[in-house]
Amino acid sequence: MLFNSPEFAIFFPLVFAAYWLARRFEGPRVCLLLLASYVFYGAWDWRFLGLIAASTLLDFLVGRALSRTDAPLGRKWLLGVSLVGNLGTLGFFKYFNFFTQEAAHLLRTLGFQANEPTLQILLPVGISFYTFQTLSYTIDVYRRHLAAETSLLRFAVFVAFFPQLVAGPIVRASEFLPQLRRPPTLTREAFHSGLLLVFWGLTKKIVVADYLGRELVDPFWKSPDEFGGWLSLLAIWGYAMQIYGDFSGYSDCAIGLARMLGFELTKNFDSPYLAATPRDFWRRWHISLSTWLRDYLYISLGGNRGSALLTYRNLALTMLLGGLWHGASWMFVLWGAYQGALLIADRLADVPEARRWWLLAAQRVVMFQFVCLGWVLFRSATVADAGAVLSSLWQTPGEPLLGEYVFLALAFGFGLHILPSSWKERARARFIQLPPFWQGVAYALLLGLLLNSHSAAQPFIYFQS
Repeated sequence: MLFNSPEFAIFFPLVFAAYWLARRFEGPRVCLLLLASYVFYGAWDWRFLGLIAASTLLDFLVGRALSRTDAPLGRKWLLGVSLVGNLGTLGFFKYFNFFTQEAAHLLRTLGFQANEPTLQILLPVGISFYTFQTLSYTIDVYRRHLAAETSLLRFAVFVAFFPQLVAGPIVRASEFLPQLRRPPTLTREAFHSGLLLVFWGLTKKIVVADYLGRELVDPFWKSPDEFGGWLSLLAIWGYAMQIYGDFSGYSDCAIGLARMLGFELTKNFDSPYLAATPRDFWRRWHISLSTWLRDYLYISLGGNRGSALLTYRNLALTMLLGGLWHGASWMFVLWGAYQGALLIADRLADVPEARRWWLLAAQRVVMFQFVCLGWVLFRSATVADAGAVLSSLWQTPGEPLLGEYVFLALAFGFGLHILPSSWKERARARFIQLPPFWQGVAYALLLGLLLNSHSAAQPFIYFQS
């Protein structure tokens, strides 16, 4: 059950109507959100409802115990229980097959007999996101930055809130739980703002990302030698736009749906391809993850409080683990290492953002190429595949069969990306002031655009996380 599925078109209006009828009563309101969230998650695979419930109960009990314990050693043991429970579960479901296969391969290379285990483990969708979410709560309570939640129902909604459950943004308890405790208010402006965000996100996902993936990116990665030269570069840029449209589109839908229910979620993207430096890129891309890695991993390792060498080590480890978080593959680790190297080089060079517009534009163009090089590693299954993709850049352009709207979709995607936020805000404000009839016409036209898109809906890329 996904945002662009027919089932969700029925599911959300029913939840929305029931939720606003029960908005004055906290118990029914919270219970309804929890039920809706579990139905949403269970529609994918009901067997993993027990897993998310167990993770919820573990961290709720640990948080309550931390609130009653002042002994430093006891608090460390409780934090350890949460870390082992959450990371152990994540490691088993996400990395067990990967590491056992690699260990068996290593043993065979050394001349030992080793059989790979036959256990086939299905990865629960969204486990990386809700694991990080519950861990941030436990760590905040341990650090005394947050009081422990006293209601298991409220905490369960925080963990399983369906708009952002399967692919973020990663929500902090300090931001979400206070909103859950007070009765929601829905203004005309908030409703239309949220609904427009949903349409905006679906447009980026279906019209741009899915079409580019099907007509340009997938054919290129399947046979890069059929492209070559500027066509290969175009396909790499196409993947950059595909992953941005796909992931930021999901985030827009999640934030928009949450806003229609009276919640404000953290912004997750801020025109990342306009970044001028690696640090600037990570302030703009997947903001909820980059701030999570900064606050709970980089700072815990020591951050920049030690020598320059230790700072570089902390950056490298943070990005290596951040890469592995994306999936059980050495290519994700390599992508993380590459991102860490960019951040270290950025600190070493310490090049300021240019003030003259043409120098700033040049910085952004160069930085975008570095980002695209990273996306080649991220998208490729092996180093050999990445090598084939990059070597095709120096080949004579071929004549691949491209979709007739590829160039239009690519231009449209980049146009949406670089559109100034002030323009979007002015357009939104003017739309809200329109009479209801014309708003309905606009929504009908947007819906028609999505339904008549030349792209079949594809799974969200970050569902693998």
